[in-house]
Amino acid sequence: MIPPSSYLLITGAAGGVGSAFARECARRGYPLFLTDLHPQPAEWMAQLGVPMRYRPCDLTDPAARAAFYRSLQEDGLRFQGLINVAGIEYPGAFAERSREEILTILNLNIVSTVDTTHAVLPLRDPACRFLLINVSSLAAFFPIPYKAVYAASKRFLLNFSRALREEVRDYADVMALCPAGMPTTARALHGAAAQGIWGKLTTLDTDFVVRTSLDQALRGRAVYIPGWFNRLLHTLNGLLPEQVVINFLRKRWSKIYGKASGTRMSE
Repeated sequence: MIPPSSYLLITGAAGGVGSAFARECARRGYPLFLTDLHPQPAEWMAQLGVPMRYRPCDLTDPAARAAFYRSLQEDGLRFQGLINVAGIEYPGAFAERSREEILTILNLNIVSTVDTTHAVLPLRDPACRFLLINVSSLAAFFPIPYKAVYAASKRFLLNFSRALREEVRDYADVMALCPAGMPTTARALHGAAAQGIWGKLTTLDTDFVVRTSLDQALRGRAVYIPGWFNRLLHTLNGLLPEQVVINFLRKRWSKIYGKASGTRMSE
């Protein structure tokens, strides 16, 4: 197989939304550079049918990130795009979360995303228009009790994407992807079921979200909220008094996540 001139880099690629993006991008013919925590690539990665490289990295570790970025430079790699998927959520009351959990959300959702973007942009392939997708969340539009740090971290990614888009518009397209729930893990399925009708209406098929997100990003869209009901919620949020929305969310999430604990996950 002839080595490609440049790759599309996907973080958090071993599972969930990251693996769905990897499969869909491979279907569209993108050469892929995948990274995740796992020391070895998953077996399915070898079956993608496109040039693929895998390199593990703990993106919460500044030293590991620095070594990862340095290896990209030393290998002389070029990139035609970056999809920042890796993220984490520890739902539950803020005061009951550990300091480590809170800092991990900030380090993975915010710091590593900004750091990776800053490292990869100078390595872009000048022959291609660069594609950057940051996986934010529908939560970015709401102050959410019991998800306070997570929702705020996703708001950061939304605003960061919007601003960066204007800075790099001459050579890149930047999109913030703002999905609601997706059935990526058993935990995600349990969370959707716990929400009752709200979970059924807001949760979408992962492959659908990924496929339509790529379509929208390639059309130059700045922000994409998959699903008509989720877009309706976003519209209603702009019409209702903020305190009414916050009170509703407090009652909703306290019943579901008041005693929940989190595990690391790719979005």
